[in-house]
Amino acid sequence: MTAATPTLSQPQNIAEKPPVTRRRRPDSTTILVTGLLVVAALYFLVPVYWVVVAATKTSGDLFATNGFLFAPHFVLWDNLANVLAYGDGIFVRWFLNSILYAGVGAVAATYFAAAGGYALAKYNFRGNSFIFGLILGGVLVPGTATALPLFLFFSQLGIANTYWSVLLPSLVSPFGLFLCRVYAQATVDPALLEAARIDGAGELRIFHSVGLRVLTPALVTVFLFQLVGIWNNYFLPLVMLSDSKLFPITVGLNNWLSQADRLPEFYQLTTGGVLLSVIPLAIAMIVLQRFWRGGLTEGAVK
Repeated sequence: MTAATPTLSQPQNIAEKPPVTRRRRPDSTTILVTGLLVVAALYFLVPVYWVVVAATKTSGDLFATNGFLFAPHFVLWDNLANVLAYGDGIFVRWFLNSILYAGVGAVAATYFAAAGGYALAKYNFRGNSFIFGLILGGVLVPGTATALPLFLFFSQLGIANTYWSVLLPSLVSPFGLFLCRVYAQATVDPALLEAARIDGAGELRIFHSVGLRVLTPALVTVFLFQLVGIWNNYFLPLVMLSDSKLFPITVGLNNWLSQADRLPEFYQLTTGGVLLSVIPLAIAMIVLQRFWRGGLTEGAVK
């Protein structure tokens, strides 16, 4: 018998060196895109910063100091108190009017856009393409072009200089309907609708139970577009309204600014009012942005 020759084993306690990775330098395209995004961010954030700084100054400091630096006299709380108290609280009335116009108008316009877009996307009927073409034409028509004809029409109906004269035009969103139609075609699976019909659900119930849930990201987008558009709308309320108690914030603040040449204290009221007017939009953007990231029924159809 021959003895087995021992074999040498490799040492196990020697740690292997990790591979050396070289840090990749950003290419010119990445640098260019990052620079453009920084410029775009500054374009939107600098005016907001200026409004915050201007709201902390007196009328004298507003013109005597640097516009992007705080003045020695910090009077933000005094300015906001004066804004809320001036004219027996007329700013609060304008603020509530804007909430009424923008809130009711955005909710109703979003619902009608969802219903119309869903119907055009999921039902085949005569004139479907023609109606969609008219809607696309409505997207191209600016709101300022229809303000005067609407005023003449509402004057004949007797609803000019009322809340309805601003609310009714806000209920229509051609762009929202177009967006909902495109989104419904891409996300609302026909299998979901057929399953609901087999279960005995009617068309309205299917739309409210299935269609609206799938369209949630598009609805949030339409709602935000309408909310910002109606909140910042100036020309339509200016044409329709003559009673200052019906003014939204935009028309009311411009009314204050027009008096600043004679009464400089209106500069403080205007800057303080502008600061208060942007708070609801900022809150809406922060709260609703999470709904953009995905649909509620992702993966429902297998």
